[in-house]
Amino acid sequence: MNTAGELKVVANELARRLVVEEKTLPFLNEETVSRVRAFHRSFPEYEATPLHSLDKLAGKLGVDKIWVKDESYRFGLNAFKVLGGSYAAGMVLAQMLELEPAQLSFDKLKADEVKALLGEVTFVTATDGNHGRGIAWAAQQLGQKSVVFMPKGSSEARLDNIRKEGAEAYITALNYDDAVRWASNYAAEHNGALVQDSAWDGYEQIPVWIMQGYCTLIDEALEQIRAAGEETPTHVFLQAGVGSFAASILGYLLMQFGENRPVTVIVEPEEAACIYKSAAAGDGKPHAVGGDMPTIMAGLACGEPSTVAWPLLRDYADTYISCPDYTTANGMRILGNPLEGDPRVISGESGAVGIGVLSAILEYGDHHELAERLGLNQTSRVLIISTEGDTDPVSYRDIVWNGSFSGRGDSDGGTGQDGGEEDNYGQSKL
Repeated sequence: MNTAGELKVVANELARRLVVEEKTLPFLNEETVSRVRAFHRSFPEYEATPLHSLDKLAGKLGVDKIWVKDESYRFGLNAFKVLGGSYAAGMVLAQMLELEPAQLSFDKLKADEVKALLGEVTFVTATDGNHGRGIAWAAQQLGQKSVVFMPKGSSEARLDNIRKEGAEAYITALNYDDAVRWASNYAAEHNGALVQDSAWDGYEQIPVWIMQGYCTLIDEALEQIRAAGEETPTHVFLQAGVGSFAASILGYLLMQFGENRPVTVIVEPEEAACIYKSAAAGDGKPHAVGGDMPTIMAGLACGEPSTVAWPLLRDYADTYISCPDYTTANGMRILGNPLEGDPRVISGESGAVGIGVLSAILEYGDHHELAERLGLNQTSRVLIISTEGDTDPVSYRDIVWNGSFSGRGDSDGGTGQDGGEEDNYGQSKL
C-alpha cells in the first residue's frame, strides 16, 4: 500500500501474471454482448451515447488521448445505470415466461398478452438514485410496477426523479447496505422481484444480468474509437461502488483483449472504499466499510463488495485508488469548464472521479512515481467513463460554482441531510 499525496494506492502485482482463461468469465462472451445490445436497441429511445475526445486536455496532462464516454445522454435518464437494470428486468420477465434470452425484446415484453399471463410484476430495489431511476423507468416502459428504497441523506431531487418514472419510492433512515437488506426483505414479503446491482451468497443471477447489461456502453465506446480510426485505449479508469460496473467493464476488456487489455485503475471515495480496503487487506477476501459513508459520490457510497464482482477486480485490476471528495469536485470542474477546443461534459459527483484522479496523478509532482508505475506518458490513450450527469442539479451547482462538497449526510450541505427524513421529505422513516 502506498499513499501518494491524498490518493491512497494499492498495486496488484499479480494482475499481469495470471493467465486469462475462458472460465474466468463464465457470464461474458461475444454472444452475450451481442444479445444485450440487441435488447437495448429494441427500445425506441436507444442511441449510443457520445464519446468525447478531449485533445487539449490530453496535451495539457501529457498523454496522447483522453476519451470521455458521456452517459448523461442514456435513455434521457442522465446516467448509465438503466442499461443493467432494464436488461435484468427483461430477463426476470423472460424467465417467468420461459423465453430464451435470444427472444428478448421490448415489444415482446410489453405486449398485452405478457401482462395477461403474469399480472402485475413489482420490481424492488435499493439505490442512491441512478439505479433506482433506471429500474423505475424500465418497469414503467414494460407496464410493470416498482418500489424503490433510498439510504438516509439521499437527494430529494433524485427521489423526485424516481417518482416521476412511476415508482413508489422512499428515503429510509438506513445506510446503503442496510437499505439493500430492507429492499430484499420487502421483496420477499410482498412477492416482488428484487433487482439489485450487488450480489451476495444466494443472490447472484440477477446481479450477473445487470453486469451483462452494462457491457453495452463499453462495446459502444470501442466501436466509436475504431470508427474514428483510433487505436484502442492503453488505460481505463473505472469508479466502483459495490464493484459491479467496474467488474463488468474489466470483464469485457478481459474477454476482448486478454493479457493485452488496458491498464485498469479502480477508483473510489475514501469514505466508502470497500474494494480498495479489500485489496489492501491482501487476503483475497472482500472486506466491508461500515457506517454512514459521508461522501458526495452518492452513487459510490457502498460498503460491501459484490460477491460476483470482487473476484474479477481482485485478480485482474492493476491498481486500486481511494481518493477524497475534492478529487471528484475538481474533475467536475475540469469537464464542465473545458480548455478551448474541447467539448464540455456535465459530469456528476460519481461520474467525474476518474478524470479527477487522472488529473491529480499527472498534474502534481508528488504523484510522479505513481504515473510512472501506471505507465502514463505521452503515448497513453486513456478512457474515462462519466457514468452520470448532474443527477442532483442543486448539488452540482453548489460544487462547481461554490466549491462546496461537504458530503452526503452532512447537515452543513452536500447532497442531503443526516436524519430527519420525515421532516425534510415528508416520508415515513423505515
